[in-house]
Formats: sequence, structure tokens, C-alpha cells
Amino acid sequence: MSKGTILLVEDDDIVARVIEWRLKNLGYSVCGCASSSQEAMDLIMKRVPDLVLMDINIKGDIDGIETARMIKQRISIPIVYLTSYSDEATLERVNETHPDGYVIKPFDDNQLRVAIDIALKKCASR
Repeated sequence: MSKGTILLVEDDDIVARVIEWRLKNLGYSVCGCASSSQEAMDLIMKRVPDLVLMDINIKGDIDGIETARMIKQRISIPIVYLTSYSDEATLERVNETHPDGYVIKPFDDNQLRVAIDIALKKCASR
């Protein structure tokens, strides 16, 4: 039985497949993989996941931070950033979107599981 459905937003196809495999091994269901903001929004409108795992640097003119902002304006859903960016300017922009988690690449499976589980439990209690 799945612990929850996750939409993965990651622009690198190989990295996305590895993360998808890791998520499935952790017991989550991946309802889709998007590489751009538009693709993410389209997938969310088709099937609302329990959580979005969001990279910051994605394809197209709209980055993951702005995509997270757009998602939160439309639907209340937990968003956990999964990115290699941790500079102050990026963190300031991220904090404006009130994220439910932030995992820095490279990560181990336990870090990812803990961040997702906390975000899902936190949002379920709202």
C-alpha cells in the first residue's frame, strides 16, 4: 500500500528516473514526472497528488519557486523542494512560498523519507 502519491518536478530525465525509483522503494506512488512549470500544472489539474517534490531549476521560463507559488495559489498541497541550491537569495525566495520541506541534493533516502513524511503529516493535521 502506498504512503502517498507524489508529483515529481525535475528537469533532468536521468535524475528524475532515479528519484522516482527511490520514492517507489520508500513506499510512495509517483503519479507523474514533470520537467517544466506548465507540465507540472497540467499534471496537477489531471490528478491532485498528496505532495509535490519540486526542483528549483526546471525547464522553461518559470522556475520551481514560481511554480510552487502558482500551485499554492490554486490548491492547498504540501511542497517539498529537492534541489542543489542553498544560497541566501534562493532561500529568501523559497521562504516566501512557505515550503513544507527542503532537501538539498545530494541526499540519502532517509533524509527524503523524513522530509516527505513530516510534510504529509503536517498538512494532514491542518
